[in-house]
Amino acid sequence: MAFEKFSGKTLEEALNLACQSKGVSQDELHYTVLEEKSGFLGIGKQVDIEVYCEKDVEAFIKDYIQNYFDNAELDGTVEIQNDHGFYRVSVNTNNNAILIGKAGRSLQAFNRLVKVAASAEFKKKIGLLIDVNGYKEERYEKLCRMAVRVAKDVRRTKIDASLDPMTADERKAVHNALADLDNISTHSEGEGDRRHINILYTPGKEVE
Repeated sequence: MAFEKFSGKTLEEALNLACQSKGVSQDELHYTVLEEKSGFLGIGKQVDIEVYCEKDVEAFIKDYIQNYFDNAELDGTVEIQNDHGFYRVSVNTNNNAILIGKAGRSLQAFNRLVKVAASAEFKKKIGLLIDVNGYKEERYEKLCRMAVRVAKDVRRTKIDASLDPMTADERKAVHNALADLDNISTHSEGEGDRRHINILYTPGKEVE
C-alpha cells in the first residue's frame, strides 16, 4: 500500500510527522483523516491520518513497471518526470517491439494498465504517459508532418478532411501542430478507438 499512517494529538501534529518522515512540505501532502478520538477531558486525544505525496506516486509507477519487467523476464530501465502532477514515463529496453506492438497498440494497452493500477492505488485519477525508446516522440513528429500536409491541402481545395483514429495524446499533438495555421481549425469526433480529428477549412480564421 502506498499510503502511510500517522497519528498525533492534533491534525497539525500528525501532518508535521508525515512531513518529517517523507521530507516534503505540508502542501505536498495528500491526506485523509481516518479517525479522531476526543479522549476523556482532552486526555488521550488522537487524530489518525493516511498520507501520500507525489514521490509515492512516482515510486509506485516505477515499481509497478519494474515488477512487470521482472515477471515477464524483460530488461528495462524506468525514468519518471513529474509534469505538474502528470507523470511522463520513459522506458529504455531491448524489447521495444514487444512493448510497443503493431501501431503502438501494446504500448497503449500497457499505458492504460499502469494508469488504472496507479489510479486504484491512490483512489484518484492519475495521469501518465509511457514512452518506449522515444517511440512516442517519433510518432508525434510523423503524425504532425502528415497533418500539416493534409491541412495545407484543405486550405488549398477548401474541402474538409478526416484523419485516421489516434490516441488522446496523439490527437493533442496534432491539434497543437495545426493551431497556428490560418483558415484551418480542428475538431475531434467519434468515441473510443474510433475517435479522430477533422481538419476544417475555416475562412477568416487568423493567427496573431
